[in-house]
This record gives sequence, C-alpha cells and structure tokens, in this order.
Amino acid sequence: MFARIGAALLVLSFLLAVSCSYFNREQSEPVSQVSDSIPEQATKAPTLLFGIPADSFNIVTGHIRPNGFLSHILLEHGITMQEIDQLIRNSSSVFDVRTIRAGKNYTLFCDTDSGARARYLVYEHDPSTCYIFSFNDSLNITPFRKQIRKIIRYSSGIIETSLWESMIAGGSHPMLVAKLSEIFAWTVDFFGLQEGDSFKIIYEEMFIDDESLGPGRIFGAEFTWAGKTTTAIPFIQDGKETFFDAEGNSLRKAFLKSPLKFSRITSRFSASRMHPVLRIRRPHHGVDYAAPVGTPVYAIGDGRVVSTGTENGSGKMVRIVHNSVYSTAYLHLSRFGPGITQGAFVKQGDIIGFVGSSGLSTGPHLDFRFYQNGSPVDPLKVDAPPVEPVREENRPVFDKNRVVVMSLLETIKQDTIN
Repeated sequence: MFARIGAALLVLSFLLAVSCSYFNREQSEPVSQVSDSIPEQATKAPTLLFGIPADSFNIVTGHIRPNGFLSHILLEHGITMQEIDQLIRNSSSVFDVRTIRAGKNYTLFCDTDSGARARYLVYEHDPSTCYIFSFNDSLNITPFRKQIRKIIRYSSGIIETSLWESMIAGGSHPMLVAKLSEIFAWTVDFFGLQEGDSFKIIYEEMFIDDESLGPGRIFGAEFTWAGKTTTAIPFIQDGKETFFDAEGNSLRKAFLKSPLKFSRITSRFSASRMHPVLRIRRPHHGVDYAAPVGTPVYAIGDGRVVSTGTENGSGKMVRIVHNSVYSTAYLHLSRFGPGITQGAFVKQGDIIGFVGSSGLSTGPHLDFRFYQNGSPVDPLKVDAPPVEPVREENRPVFDKNRVVVMSLLETIKQDTIN
C-alpha cells in the first residue's frame, strides 16, 4: 500500500506544480559502477562537516554558556579582537551576532599545528540553519542550511475520547494534531466529538540527520464527525495552498467553530440555566469552555474591536464586530491580547485575550457569545458562510488532484500509522 501511496503522491505533486511552481522534488540519477577500476584511496571522499572538509582540521565542539560570548571562544583559539570586529562589520547584513543565545551548539575547525588557530566557527542557530564564521583570507559569515529529508507517512484512527488523546496515544507528533485541527477548524466542532468519529491523514515528516523536525506538508485528510465525512484536498489558488472539500468548496469559513483549542464545553446556550454563583435561573446566551488560566483565546473571524474592559459579572471582556450582521463577545478573561484595544482590527485566529475567572465565575473558563443582527444566537448552531471556492478556470487541475487524494485516502485502513 505504501508503494501505491508514494507513486500516487508523485502524481499529486506534479499536479500541484502545474497549478503553481511550488512543489520541488529532488531525484537521484543512477550512477554507473566504476569503482572496481580505481584504487580505493583515490575514491575516498573527504569527510564533510557543515560543508567543510573536516579531515585536515582538529574539531572542537561545545555550547554557548550563560553570559558567554563567541569572542571569548575565538580569543582562546588564535583570533584577535580586531579580526572579530572586522568580521562582524563585514557581515552585519547576513547575521546579527546579538541574536546568539546560550545553550546553542558551536563547532570549531582548528589548525592541526601547535598554533591551533581557528579557521572556521559554526554556530547552530536552529535545527536547520547554521552560520559559518570564516577566518581565512577573507573575514565573513555565511549561512549554511542542512539538508532536510522527507518521508511520506499516513495516520488514521477512531476517536474514543478527544482528538488530542487519540492521536498522541497512537504515536502521532503533537504538531500533526495541531495541523489536522487547523485544517478542519471551520467544519468540525472538536468540542462535540463523539466516540466513533474518525480521521485519516497523509503527510510528510521532515528529518535532519536522524532527528525528526515534525510534520511538513499535508497531502490530504479526511474527518468523519457526527456521521458526516469531509475530505480535505490541498490546492494552490492565487499562489497560496488552501484546503477544499470534494466539491471544491473551501474548508475555511468566515468564522472558526470555536475560539479555543483543545478544551471542553461545560455549559451550553440556554434560555433558562441555573446560574452557578447566583443560584437562580436566568438565560445563558453563550457557551462556556473550561480551560486553564492563561489559555489563548482567538478571534473567530476578521473584525474590529468595539470595546474592551470590565463589566460587572462578565469580568474582563472583548467585543468584536465582524460585519453588519455578526458580532462576538469573549467574557471572564484574565487579560487582553497584545494590541487589543478599542478600535483595533483583528484577523481570524489572532489572540484577543487569555482565559481567566474574572467577574461572577466559579473557575477558569471562557464564556463565548455570538450575535446575529444584535440578537444572541447559539454559537454551536451558526452556519458560517464559506470563503471563495475553486474557480471555474482551475477546475480541471483541481479535479485531477481530487481523484488522486481520494484514492489515496481509500487505501488507508482505520486505526493505522506508518
């Protein structure tokens, strides 16, 4: 089955490249075997470390200590302060040495003679990017990017508790859980999942050396929720990859299904609910999500902040107007998000505040409210309008993508991981 998936993904990759020059693959050409006629010594390739032939140097490795500086390391290996200063000035547009952080690894390439002068210093900025400090004829800093290896993987499962617990228990990377939830954030209510709901996903996992960097691109996904199956098909339109359903409608909608990630509903929209503090029955025109204090709260759609402040029992709250019809409110916050003030414009997914327990509250939670034409409506029953579908001129390529993705997903049995 995996071979079939790999072959089909080659087709899908080509189709995505047709819609936009976006997907690049590297292929190795077969090389004729000629080593039998050449002495072994002559064919031995030099050992490369960060692209530098390492055989002719003494290699010294370490990590930046707290309150340490590269200058201290370099001065101990024959580099003068004048050289260090000149190198920094020569390469200020390439790398800002002030971004060097304690705990990061470095590698020195030093002469093998008694002087042991450093010729190169490699600073590992992040898992994929290094900066090479050169102290040869020219003093400069050049970036070096490690080769990323990609492996196609697939995962599927039947949900017993939550999406997070089901995927993590099955061995999925946490970032893959986040990616899957983001793809279906507008179409699946992750707080209303039931036992027996299921998912499938095909993706690439990225490696540097043997260390996994986590999931990369998603090649296709499927989610069955409340008896309805939705397929996510990647397609590039207007230079941006977006996910569409099998009919070509965007999975992204005007509003997110929820302003929180990975929480649970403790109280629903009701015309008559026993208030947990006041102990009297009164309308509850919102949905309560239990979450730890400090959990980020996201704007469910683009809009303008019309008010922030503290209002009696509602505690700290933010109100957002999305258009002439819809508005939302976020109650019992502990604090507001960066730049969230009256009049500020927000985009869908921006952090507008953090979960708290301000106002009349028995514990940390978010009371989320949704208004249509000024009247409160149940947020869980709002049918948000979708954004632009696949345009007619792009249909032929999209249809080919759809056939490939759906055939791949059909080959994956439930509750399997490779």
